[in-house]
Amino acid sequence: MHIRNRRTAAAAAMFLTGLTVLCAGGPPPISRPQPDLPPRQTAKGSDEFDEFDKSTTADSKAATHTVASGDTLWDIARQALGSGLRWDSVYTLNRRTIEDEARRHGYASSHRGHWIFPGTELALPRSLTSQTRPASHFVPGPCPTRYEEELTDVRCGSLVVPENRARPSSRTLRLAVARVPSASPKPHPDPIVFFAGGPGVDAIGDIAELTKAGLNRDRDLVVMSQRGTLSSPPTLTCPELDRFYKQRIHLLYDAPSTGDLYAQAAARCRDRLTAQGVDLAAYSSSESAADVADLRKALGIPRWNVLSHSYGTELALTYMRMFPQGIRSVTLDGVVPPSVATPGWTWSSVKESFDARLSACAAQPSCRQRYPDLGATFLRLVRRLEADPITTHVTVPQVGKVKVVLDGGALLNWMVLASHNADVFPLTVDDLAHGRLQRVAEQWAATRLPGTEGVFAHGLSLSVWCSEWVPFETPREELARGQRAFPGLPHSVLAQPPQLAFLRQACQVWDVPKAPDAIRTVTRGDIPTLAMSGSFDAQTGAQWGRYAAQSLSRSKVVTLAGLAHGGTLFTNACGAKVITSFFDNPEAPDTGCVASVKPKPFVIGGIGAAGGVTGE
Repeated sequence: MHIRNRRTAAAAAMFLTGLTVLCAGGPPPISRPQPDLPPRQTAKGSDEFDEFDKSTTADSKAATHTVASGDTLWDIARQALGSGLRWDSVYTLNRRTIEDEARRHGYASSHRGHWIFPGTELALPRSLTSQTRPASHFVPGPCPTRYEEELTDVRCGSLVVPENRARPSSRTLRLAVARVPSASPKPHPDPIVFFAGGPGVDAIGDIAELTKAGLNRDRDLVVMSQRGTLSSPPTLTCPELDRFYKQRIHLLYDAPSTGDLYAQAAARCRDRLTAQGVDLAAYSSSESAADVADLRKALGIPRWNVLSHSYGTELALTYMRMFPQGIRSVTLDGVVPPSVATPGWTWSSVKESFDARLSACAAQPSCRQRYPDLGATFLRLVRRLEADPITTHVTVPQVGKVKVVLDGGALLNWMVLASHNADVFPLTVDDLAHGRLQRVAEQWAATRLPGTEGVFAHGLSLSVWCSEWVPFETPREELARGQRAFPGLPHSVLAQPPQLAFLRQACQVWDVPKAPDAIRTVTRGDIPTLAMSGSFDAQTGAQWGRYAAQSLSRSKVVTLAGLAHGGTLFTNACGAKVITSFFDNPEAPDTGCVASVKPKPFVIGGIGAAGGVTGE
């Protein structure tokens, strides 16, 4: 699922290695982190990543390490070199030894250090203090030209960081930074730093909506475009994938041939980026969290508040766990817990949103009477269209006439998007059931609009998902989650998780290493945290705000009724009011407006004529 903010909701529908040691002789255990196990580090005084606040690292005299049972390359790098992020340098230095040992134990490869074996002697790179990499630093400069008209009175510049902190010789990146002044002449000293969704949204492009919502009311707003996004080159945009998503509108959504086209487009993007020298494995949540930690220090900010949306909440929870120093409070809007996020995880949010809409319709007498079997009707249509897809044509503004193919997978994914216009969801389903295709087809065709090509960083999405999500779930587990959510739907529909169809196939060609198991650690601690969700959110369900809050001792949970993904932050006055109140008083925010937020009344249409879905 392309998890993004409201601005790119239309585009949303178009859509490093697990370093496990094996005991010699026995069958290979599959390492799978458990979200409810105690973490190795917490947001309250992380010890695994404190090295980024230290001026020294491990003793450089330790030249070798002999692998013991239970070791991972992440642990070895953390203990010997001061940073788990340097696991890749240990692997690179010992690649031949590690791969030879893997083959000796019956493996085709180590999967980039995923399998290491007791007794193997590994050489260690020099410690960080003996390397000559310059520290990350901020350089003032002009604002990105794409947003010049929106960034008046905004100070801009770049944070210069290494592309890959595990490789001292890595090239540097220049990440675009903007500091928006507070609307108050006497702002609070602790600013707000914003993490955008995606992964792949250009955060600086969200500034206009953030200020419109009043989120810089009495605090400066610091925004950094995440590495790989449009304002922070190298840009991991993939026009190849943008063109595929436009093409997919007139293809069978979940046909294997469609998956082949997706993987081919991903491969072309990968080949182009790697030919430019991009290290795709360096575009990860861990590296981005380190970028944010470096930014706070480079700007000389003692403490700040984190505001995050969608994938940005996954980054925020990773940042809280790795670098809790200097964080005063955190708002998570539309929560993606890194400890559980996988392709199959998306089914739970779709089901929660679907059930919430059905319950809201049942609670409105006119909706209940007019659409008494709304849920059963929709699921029947999914099954029918999967068995017998229909083709039609619609006119899309600025595009013209567009061919649209609707099968069961397309209709299910349309339902995810329809959460943003939930008031017409029952009417649109009823229209389709009575052979009126126009409304569904127009909404599905409009998921790719002019001007979206080359803007969203699909490559960053793939680097994150293919290393941090996909490897932590088997295809069987992925399918089982779909079957639990919608047990009556066809296998062909349930085999492709919502908004992430054929992601596993694309990851095979994207070819980035599995993230360290530490990326799946539950974030725990006492940093004041507000978890906000909309009850109709089909992309990051409200249940996940409650889940994340369970391990954060000073957390508040707020759910706004009838709002979809992004609605709590960008479109609802109550949501913005709660957030600013929370930053003013994290222990007792003003949530008085929450009870007044209700779902928008459903539109009630006339009685449809007998019949069913029809097409060309």
